[in-house]
Amino acid sequence: MHIGLIGGIGPAATGFYYRRLISTFASKKAVLELTIVHADTPTLLSNLVSNDAAAQVAIYTRLTNRLVAAGAECVVVTSIAGPFCIDAFKAASPLPVVDMISEVGWAIERRGLKRIGILGTRTVMETRFYGGVASVEIIPPSGQDLDDVHQAYVAMAESGVVTDAQRLVFNTVSQKLVKEKGAEAIMLGGTDLALAFNQQNTAFPLVDCAGIHVDAIMRLAIS
Repeated sequence: MHIGLIGGIGPAATGFYYRRLISTFASKKAVLELTIVHADTPTLLSNLVSNDAAAQVAIYTRLTNRLVAAGAECVVVTSIAGPFCIDAFKAASPLPVVDMISEVGWAIERRGLKRIGILGTRTVMETRFYGGVASVEIIPPSGQDLDDVHQAYVAMAESGVVTDAQRLVFNTVSQKLVKEKGAEAIMLGGTDLALAFNQQNTAFPLVDCAGIHVDAIMRLAIS
């Protein structure tokens, strides 16, 4: 299957999907057919804050038409902020959409988790990942912690790199959610959080939304 990625939202997230798909397909000795189109991070974040689903769906649909012309057979939004309008996009898209929210919900249910923390943009945290993960209680940071995580995440997503100060914010708030709120794991509710976390160097379990999404793409592509 020829995979179409809507990338650029943000650059590090696109790189994560690209590298992970290459390595996963290579491990399966499968041929990767892939086309990437570029969306704009500041525009996405503006539409997310204003909840302008129609504007973002129009962007996704225009980009998906480019993917159709390139021969793609499915489309993937390589972002966790991006699916805030996923239902409307699925209805309008000329290609099947590999839906991250549904895949994450199924993965959490299989792990048997009941209470998890979440990091990401303000909207991702406050909506508990757009209200689409019903099998688990999702606990966002509160007060200044929520503001600090949002600001650190947006700056990281726009630059494509994580600073020591941003990494400290993410780790400190995660530890609070685990120790004070009883979170069994921390959901990486932003694809660019792969810059700051991996399970090998983290003292608490992670729910890697982007990794779960890539695994779902792989299953679809080789099925």
